[in-house]
Amino acid sequence: MANSFNHQPDHHDGLPPYLSDPARNSPLLREPENPLKPFYPGQPKSLSGIAMRAFCLGIVFSASIIGTVSILIFTESPIWRIPFFLLSLSTFHFLEFWTTAEKNTAVATIDSFLLTANWPSYAIAHSAAFIECLVVTVFFPNRHWAPFNSGHLLLFIGLFLVAVGQAIRSIAMLHAGASFNHYVQTKKAQTHLLVTTGIYGWLRHPGYFGFFYWGLGTQLVLGNAICFVAYAAVLYMFFKGRIEMEEEKLVQFFGDDYVAYRKRVGTLIPFIA
Repeated sequence: MANSFNHQPDHHDGLPPYLSDPARNSPLLREPENPLKPFYPGQPKSLSGIAMRAFCLGIVFSASIIGTVSILIFTESPIWRIPFFLLSLSTFHFLEFWTTAEKNTAVATIDSFLLTANWPSYAIAHSAAFIECLVVTVFFPNRHWAPFNSGHLLLFIGLFLVAVGQAIRSIAMLHAGASFNHYVQTKKAQTHLLVTTGIYGWLRHPGYFGFFYWGLGTQLVLGNAICFVAYAAVLYMFFKGRIEMEEEKLVQFFGDDYVAYRKRVGTLIPFIA
């Protein structure tokens, strides 16, 4: 006598046995993808990844303030410039993400911190700046490359450029909103508008202007003669190529409106009209 209660169907997933394999794999039958997946660890918008980066930048920011102030109060050593550079870097990278998240939330990802942008050249440039400042401070503390005893003047100019460059870049990102992106866009999105008011009425690429002079300012503060020249050359070549590529797309997006705007407003970056 057959034990009918032990009989099992050929298919154990609840689908009718007459469905062919392609039908069984149809996207209509599969579990829908979790819409929260981008926020999971390891994903572009990972909340844990964002929190960890913000936490680490906060630690660097706080330690840099304490280090800079302590050295200035208790010593006469110019080595305070090194924690100040860390302070500038941590502020810059935090604000890159915050301004994006505040005004262009949809595209805010881990990459918006710009911590690994243009890797490894970006890391090499900053490492070279640290090394030059450290070598000069430790081995040649009483030698100044600035001509006519202009070291203090160049220091104040550097501090001014760091503050103003950072402020202009952040203001530009906030004002442009969804029209600002860290990557050159090859297709016009519905959110893209030609922004010509506010800071954009004075500077055609205020974000690039801010970054350019912020970078030069950091090297003046550090007292780096070699890196100042290297930064100026590298930043100029980078932004020259970037602006040419970006403006080619902007003319395609906005036509005569952008051509007229380009004629009316300059970049105020040397040798870039």
